Amino acid sequence: MQTVSPHPAHARTVLVSGASVAGLALAHWLRRHGFAPTVVERAPAIRPGGQAIDVRGAALDVLDRMDLLAAARAARTRMRGMSMLDADGNELWRSTEMTLSGGRLDGDDIELLRDDLTGLLYERARDGVEYVFGDSIAALDQRPDGIRVTFERTEPRDFDLVVGADGLHSKVRALAFGPEERFIRHLGAYVAVFATDNFLGLEDWQIWVQDADRASLCVYPARGNTEVRATVGFRSEPIGLDHRDTARQRAVMAERLAHLGWETPRLLKAMREAPDFHCDAMAQIQLDRWADDRVALVGDAGYCASPLSGQGTSLALVGAYVLAAELGRANGEYSTAFARYEQRMRPYVARNQALATEDMSGAAGEAALDAAKDAITLDE
Repeated sequence: MQTVSPHPAHARTVLVSGASVAGLALAHWLRRHGFAPTVVERAPAIRPGGQAIDVRGAALDVLDRMDLLAAARAARTRMRGMSMLDADGNELWRSTEMTLSGGRLDGDDIELLRDDLTGLLYERARDGVEYVFGDSIAALDQRPDGIRVTFERTEPRDFDLVVGADGLHSKVRALAFGPEERFIRHLGAYVAVFATDNFLGLEDWQIWVQDADRASLCVYPARGNTEVRATVGFRSEPIGLDHRDTARQRAVMAERLAHLGWETPRLLKAMREAPDFHCDAMAQIQLDRWADDRVALVGDAGYCASPLSGQGTSLALVGAYVLAAELGRANGEYSTAFARYEQRMRPYVARNQALATEDMSGAAGEAALDAAKDAITLDE
């Protein structure tokens, strides 16, 4: 457990669970609005790895207001284009205008690696924020004057508010709102991501391999073409694949993708050995409220849209900005702030979640994405 920069005693206290995009952005904006954020993260440090993610529309304005837009643009992926291969490795088509993961190459939207973005956010949100790594929330006891939080490792502490920014399988959501199965909507797919050496020799070029049954893999180079990031997956109804059982996840992925040609056998071998392997179902979280008294949810914990939408990162950034702004606007009167947060965010969330569900046969159309990514006004 590592603790960094204790918060000033005079500020109002907010515990944020999760040090990824939503949690880090929220910590920054809470501090800017005069609150004293503490971030607790189960991992021993900011998590490495992850796929390329997209920042679009209103979320670009959030990065700009954090003075991070130029740095994010400098860190963006530099794809020249992509190729689509069939299951045997034959090229079906190629494009030098777009990639399936990042959209148009000449657009204003940014595609960058998840760990590059979280690194930028962490550096921006370090001063005046307390970080508790290597720990997690075990219990919440809401009281008239605050919340007593019991941790897995450290001693209990009292906070004014708790915000769950802890992802699809949020522990805060489970403690305050109920079991995950009440809120999760499976979208008929499983996806895994990992990094490996660039043994393929790719140079700023993305390659997809896909069969008629919708098993697929996508690889693209990163870190100056020294490594590749891979995303592999398959369509399936729920099969009870525990998100914590990495051994079974690797075995199932290898079995479902073994028939694909091209360099798939080498990639599956790399997948079995990758230390940053992560796998989960493609799913959405749908709740009728995002707050329970002094507890609120932000990002995937409250309204995961799934990677199929391409908008999870943008929802996290915008949600963090709006939640902190409303808390500041209400001068800490959290009931009012949480109600305004939901009122402002729900239409935006609905438009972006729909990107993953309105056409399950493929990626959302450009017009639908353009409408969804700007479906909120930051200044109200």
